[in-house]
Amino acid sequence: MFLGNLLDEEGAIWFPLEFGTPFDAIRAVLFWVSVLYIAVGLILLIAIRGEGRKKFLRVGGIVTVIYTAALCLVFLILAFIEDGIKPILFYPLLALIAVVAAGGVVLFFNRSKAALIAVGCAAGAALIATFVCMGVNYADGSALEDNWLTEDQVNTVALYVSAVVLALVIIGAAFLFGRKDKTGWNSRSLAFAAVCIAMSFALSYLKVVEMPQGGSITIASMLPLMIFSYMFGTRKGVFAGFIYGILQAFQDTYILHPAQFLLDYPLAFAAIGLAGMFAHTDSLRYPQLKFTLGAIVAVVGRFLSAYLSGVFAFGAFAAEGRPAWLHSLIYQATYLPIELVIVVAAGCIVLSSKAFLKEMERIASPAKPVKAAPVQEAAASSQKAQAEAAAAKTPEAAEQAQK
Repeated sequence: MFLGNLLDEEGAIWFPLEFGTPFDAIRAVLFWVSVLYIAVGLILLIAIRGEGRKKFLRVGGIVTVIYTAALCLVFLILAFIEDGIKPILFYPLLALIAVVAAGGVVLFFNRSKAALIAVGCAAGAALIATFVCMGVNYADGSALEDNWLTEDQVNTVALYVSAVVLALVIIGAAFLFGRKDKTGWNSRSLAFAAVCIAMSFALSYLKVVEMPQGGSITIASMLPLMIFSYMFGTRKGVFAGFIYGILQAFQDTYILHPAQFLLDYPLAFAAIGLAGMFAHTDSLRYPQLKFTLGAIVAVVGRFLSAYLSGVFAFGAFAAEGRPAWLHSLIYQATYLPIELVIVVAAGCIVLSSKAFLKEMERIASPAKPVKAAPVQEAAASSQKAQAEAAAAKTPEAAEQAQK
């Protein structure tokens, strides 16, 4: 049913099989190269043992950040040339990608407080600049015209109510299921957040099918964010998904209303951060089951967010004679269930590796405090024993031993 709807959907593009133009050929080649890169990485992760695995993960993480940044840059340039992304959106996004990638590499090498502050300030500045440019671009009302809509075709009140209610539900769920989160934000979790956001953003460019009104089927682009949430908890996962959603707004610029922007991008992908909600549920024995249940909840949250936007913002695009609620339901059901199947399959394969699970636990665990001066404690105990032994002989000897 879903595949049939997908094939019949007018304007759907199958990127891995598109070689008609040079740009399509570049996308298709990078798609298959990235699939090969991921497959080889997983095989090496399983095959390498002992200390070599730690070195491989460290080097592989840095290489992945660099590869991801390069991939994002290539696809962003292609979109700028082919799709005509406005310069006021292109350059801030370019800077944000560079800052996130550079920050991830820096924090892999140096996790000091100074490095953390520097990376945080740079990323914050880039993010603020991105928001400002977005506001300037969409403040003049041209966004509706760019999407062939008028003000009376958008239900503003329903959009705002939907955004507020969904935001409260996601935040509430994040805090409810994040009670057992092990640590707060630190340089390690920030470094992995930057890497996972970058990886998900790069994978989101590797589209199997792109839908005509937004949305696509990718090669498990949600997986890095879901793994991050599973490792570090739902609170951090929701925050990372929120940032990722902002980046997605620049990849598919279907933005016509502030509340619609929240529903389609930050809130929709913040829901992905709920994938780790069952990670600490002891009654669920298998990690694959914990991940699968969390992934289902996360994708349902994303589905609901996109569905509400489709009803109240894009209802005018419904086929003739089809109500907006039904059109949005069919449209979201065309690609999101397939996305869910792909990410669950990929996640279960990854979590079937005991080595990967052990490394996840090591990375996510808080640093153990080091006991202070054990040698000095042993010396003090020895000195006390000598004093007690001397006291049994003469008072003068005891006084000498204490000195």
